[in-house]
Amino acid sequence: MNALLDLIIKEGTALDTQQMAAILGTSVGEIEGELKRLRAEKVLLGWRPVFNPDTVESEQVHAVIEVKISPEREGGFDRLAARISRFEEVGSCYLVSGGYDLLAFVKGKNLRQVATFVSERLATLEGVLSTATHFMLRAYKEQGFLLEAETQHDEKPTISP
Repeated sequence: MNALLDLIIKEGTALDTQQMAAILGTSVGEIEGELKRLRAEKVLLGWRPVFNPDTVESEQVHAVIEVKISPEREGGFDRLAARISRFEEVGSCYLVSGGYDLLAFVKGKNLRQVATFVSERLATLEGVLSTATHFMLRAYKEQGFLLEAETQHDEKPTISP
């Protein structure tokens, strides 16, 4: 990784190209050229702000889906994982080790929409052996950002008999 990429990972979109150039001691043109190269090589895929889901996405339900799949002889898990990743409801999908094969992060307008997606579209795919759905109830940290200030516990907790 180069210094610009390290800076992007650390600061995200909080810096513009002029600020990046000043920090790295280079020209804006060099920064823009490097950003163009990183995009062309698909190292840098995009920029996204981090939102507090409690204040922005009150109408959305987030779920984590554990998926067990049957590997294919020639393609392993890749073909089915790519197919699952193309669903609009799937925000992220990872091949993982352990008790299941894929971990999919899914969004929907409500619990029923996510449940319908899982039962009618995901679980019915050939090669999907089983799914386990976990609905996210509350976020405390998102992409490295704490979403709520720590509460102060100055007073003694009450003790009940």
